[in-house]
This record gives sequence, structure tokens and C-alpha cells, in this order.
Amino acid sequence: MEEKDAKARGEHEHSDMPQGKNTEPPHHEHTSSPLSDNPAAADRLQTDVSPVAAAAENISREVAKVVIGQRDMVELLLAGILTGGHVLLEGYPGIAKTLTAKMLAKSISADFSRIQFTPDLMPTDITGTSVFNLKESRFDFRKGPIFSNIILIDEVNRAPAKTQASLMEVMEEQQVTYDGITYEMGFPFFVIATQNPIEQEGTYQLPEAQLDRFIFRIRVPYPSLEEEEAILQRFKQDFSSSRQNQVNAIISAEELHQAQQLIEQVYIKDELLRYIAAVVHNTRNNGDLFLGASPRASLAIMRTSKAIAAMRGRDFVTPDDIRYVSGPVLNHRVVLSHEREMEGTTVEEVIHSILEEIEIPR
Repeated sequence: MEEKDAKARGEHEHSDMPQGKNTEPPHHEHTSSPLSDNPAAADRLQTDVSPVAAAAENISREVAKVVIGQRDMVELLLAGILTGGHVLLEGYPGIAKTLTAKMLAKSISADFSRIQFTPDLMPTDITGTSVFNLKESRFDFRKGPIFSNIILIDEVNRAPAKTQASLMEVMEEQQVTYDGITYEMGFPFFVIATQNPIEQEGTYQLPEAQLDRFIFRIRVPYPSLEEEEAILQRFKQDFSSSRQNQVNAIISAEELHQAQQLIEQVYIKDELLRYIAAVVHNTRNNGDLFLGASPRASLAIMRTSKAIAAMRGRDFVTPDDIRYVSGPVLNHRVVLSHEREMEGTTVEEVIHSILEEIEIPR
């Protein structure tokens, strides 16, 4: 009898004790927090990326004062400048490629220059040339329009190959070498180039080495029906586009540099690095592709996925960030095989199939 009473007391005491790890917690699984979204956050230092997210939101809002829609283009342009890259915009005439680039430049407190590429443009028209100084009896180097912070190159494929080649050194190394002297670029240095994909006459196709200098090639689509109606409503009494004067500079070069430093600290797991490497390596061993991507593409995916994560308010990269930037990073770095090109397959379709084929890290 005493044994039964003791056993009953023991069971009663055990039921009153906390159950430890097996105890059901209160129902809070819908509460969003960085730790719940990223378990590895508990084992590392947190990075406050709110300044990056706020800057991206504010710049997008300024651009949207004039440009309707094209949110992906604006987001990728911001990711490009926040990672020190350059962007190629490709799309049909009249879909706000040049306008978006100009409004983005206005929202950043930095110098801006625009270069219209033409068939008779010479390399020295871009980088600069020597001018004889009569007073000093010597040649002085006069810098060209490439010596700016944000440079818009309109219709980049209208200039011949020798003129396009003048961009290779400055886009990769951020310097111009002339007559044995090297001239460094200031910060930031961001090139936005545009081209029309359908025009063939009077154009010169960019070589692969030149295309590889661009971190993104953004294919700009037509606006939707709703967006086109909104465009008409916005400018029905503004034929002179006076709204462009309402776009304000809201971030300085120093703040932009600080944002880049924060993006460098965004966390990316080793499994995701292996995922990026597997995607790029697949392009070099894929039967649908004649030419695969180089390690420069791997670095571009890593950097821009970090930027996208920070712009969306996270201090860690997810597989979705990588998949989002992989298309614009790879679509100009790989070349279709002749068979797939004849079948009408697009580069984007092949990239999508690669992303679907490779297992996503969990």
C-alpha cells in the first residue's frame, strides 16, 4: 500500500515538472524574426543592414516619381551599383531604359555623364586625349566623359569594336592608361549601357570579353496594360516631363561606400557557395551550351545575391536570392549550342533548366 502511495506521489510530482525540450512552446511559429528564418544566426555576429534596405527603398521611391513599373530593373540596377559592377540594359526602344538610368543617377549625389555611341566615335572621344598647351609648350591630357561617377552609354552597340574595346580596362580595373600614365577613377564608378536587341544595320555586336565586364544583362520587358494606362495618366498634362525635376539626391558617395561595406558582411553559408559553384560549373559541361561561364560569373552571383538580401532587409543569403540573380548574371556569359539555337531555345530556358536540375541546399 505504501509502495502504491509513493508511486502515485512520484507520478504527480513528475507531471508538475517542466518537460524540457519536448515541452510544446506557446503557438508563435508565425512570428517573424531573423533567428527563426536563419538558425545559423545564433552562432554568428548579426549585421544591421537596415541602412541598405532604407536606401534602396528611398531610391526606388525617387525613381518611381517618373518611371512606372520596371521594379525588377530598378532593383537589379541598385544591386549592380551596390556591388561595384556595371549593367547592360537590353530592350526595345521607348521602354524607359535611358530614363531609368538618368533618374537613378539623379537620386545619388554623384557626377553623371552621358555618352551617345555612334559609328564614327573614336576611343579618345571616351577616354580622353592629349592637347598641346601653347603656353607651357607641352601636351596635357584632357580627360574624356568616362571620367565621371555614373556613366550612361546609350546604344553601346552602335560604336565599332575599337571604340568598344576602350571600355575594357576602365570597366574592369577602374583606371585609364594613356601614354604610359595611369589615371584612376573616382568612387563610385558605375557604367550603365543600353542596346536595342532587334536592330542589325549600323550596329556592332559586343564581343564576349566585353559582355563579361557587365555584372548583369537586364532584359527590359514592355509595360503591362495597367502600367501603360498609368503612364498615360501621369503624363497627360506633363508633356515636358517636368516630374524629372522632382527627383532628389538622397544618398551620398560616402553613404554608398558604407552600404557596400555592409553588404560584404552579409552571411552566406558554405552550402550556398557550393550551390553557386555547381550552377556555374554546369554551364561548362552542358550539352545545350557552346560556351560556359567563368569564375567571374560565380563571384558576380555571390556578390549580387548578398546585395539583394541586404536590400530586402536580411543579413543572410537564401537560395531564392541566388536563383533571382542567376539569370541576369549568366544570360550574356553563356552561348547556346548551334542545335539549340536552330531549335529556337533561349538562353534563359537553359539557365532555368540548370537551376531546376541542381538540388537546392536546405
